[in-house]
Amino acid sequence: MLRRFVTLLSALLLVPVMVVPPAHAGGHRPRPVIFVHGFSGSGGQFETQARRLAGNGYPADYIEAHEYDSLFTVNTQEQVFAALDQRIARLRKKAEADQVDLLAHSLGTSLMQTYLRSSPARAATVAHYVNLDGASSADLPGGVPTLAVWGEGSTERRIGGATNVYFSGQSHTQVVTSPETFAQFYPFLTGRAPRTTAVIPEHHVRLSGRAVLFPTNVGAAGARLEIYQVDPRTGARKTRRPAAAYRIGDDGSWGPFKARGDAHYEFAVVWSRTAVHHLYFQPFRRTDALVRLLTSRPGEGLAALIEVGERHSALVLNRQKEWWGDQGAAGDSLRVNGREVLNAANTPRTKRTIGIFAYDAKRDGVTDLSAPIPQFFAQPFISGVDLYIPARGRPDRPISIVSRPRGGAGHIDALAIPSWPSNEHRISAQLDDYVR
Repeated sequence: MLRRFVTLLSALLLVPVMVVPPAHAGGHRPRPVIFVHGFSGSGGQFETQARRLAGNGYPADYIEAHEYDSLFTVNTQEQVFAALDQRIARLRKKAEADQVDLLAHSLGTSLMQTYLRSSPARAATVAHYVNLDGASSADLPGGVPTLAVWGEGSTERRIGGATNVYFSGQSHTQVVTSPETFAQFYPFLTGRAPRTTAVIPEHHVRLSGRAVLFPTNVGAAGARLEIYQVDPRTGARKTRRPAAAYRIGDDGSWGPFKARGDAHYEFAVVWSRTAVHHLYFQPFRRTDALVRLLTSRPGEGLAALIEVGERHSALVLNRQKEWWGDQGAAGDSLRVNGREVLNAANTPRTKRTIGIFAYDAKRDGVTDLSAPIPQFFAQPFISGVDLYIPARGRPDRPISIVSRPRGGAGHIDALAIPSWPSNEHRISAQLDDYVR
C-alpha cells in the first residue's frame, strides 16, 4: 500500500500545473493594453512593463505594441489610425472587453491625442490613456481619463484635467521603462496597487516578437532567423543546429519559441552566408511577446556607415534607459573588454543616448574616445565611439560587456559574446533597463 501511495504521489508531482492569472480586486478582469512608441521607437520600449503586467496577473497576449514608421515614409497618420482601429477591435473581441487601455510615449502621445479627438467612437473604446513624457494638452484627449507622467524638464508641462506626475530625475525613455512609472500607471488602469514592480522570474517561458528594419519597423522580409542557446561565459553556441528557425515574412513576426527564463540566447538574423546579424540579450526571465530584433538590410541604414574589416568587431549596445556618461557617481559605467566607453563627450545626459555604435573608426587598430563619431552622434538617441575590438575568432576570448547602471547600488549587468569579424557579421547587445 505504501509503495502504491509513493508511486501515485510521484506521478502527481510530474503533472504540470496550470497557473491561472488572478483577477483584479472586485472581480475586475484585465483589459487589453496597447503601447504606442515615439520617434525611432518600437515595442521594445514596453518590454519590461509588459513583463511586470504579466507578473501582476495580465495575460501576456493581452499586451501589444502598435508600431509604425515614425518618419512616415511607409505609412500615413490615417493608416496608423486605421490599423489601430483594427487592433483595438481584435483585442476587445479576444478579451471580451468593451474597452482597452492605451499608453503612448513621446511622438506617440501627439498621435494618440489626435486619435482620441478624431471621433467620439474611437474615444469610447479607450478606458484609460497614459501620456508618457510627450505632448501637453489643455484638456483630456477625447475626454478619456488620463494619467500624464513627465520626466526631467519643466514641471509646467501638463494635461488639463489629468493626473500629472513628475519624475525630475528620470530621462525621456527611462520614464517609459521605470518601476516608478509602473507603480503609477498600474493602479490608474486597475484601481489597485500592484503586488510587485519587479520582474518575477519563470523557468519555462515563451518568446516571440518581430524582426524589423530600423527605424521604419517594416518587417525584415526575406531574412532567416536562427535561435541558439549560448554559454553565458563565452556567448558560444551550445549546439551546431539552432534550437528554432523561422523564415521572416512581410510583417517580421516570429515565434513563439519555448525557452528557459534563465538561459542566454543568440538571435541570428541571416541575410546571406556572408551577412549575419547576431543579437544577444540578457536572460528574459518571463514570457515575452515584445522581443524586437532591430536590423537592416546589408549595405543599408546606419549599419552602412560602419567601417568594417576582418580584424575587428563592431557592436551596437542598446538599453531602454539612457546612458549618462557625464554625471560622475550619479551616472552609468559601461566597459567593453575592461575599457570604460562612456564619457562626457559621447554620452552626455542631454543626448538621451539609448544606442551606441562602437567600432574601429579609420580601421587603424587605435581606440579614441575623446570625441563621438559625428555621423552617429547626429542621430536622435544614438551615439558612436571609436573603439578597437579585436576579432579574435576564439571561443575562449569573447568580448566582455559589463554595465553598472545608475541607481543600482553596485549591481552589474554583463554579457560575453563572440568577437565576430565585422566584414561579415554585425553584433547587437541588449542590456536590461531595470535592476534585478
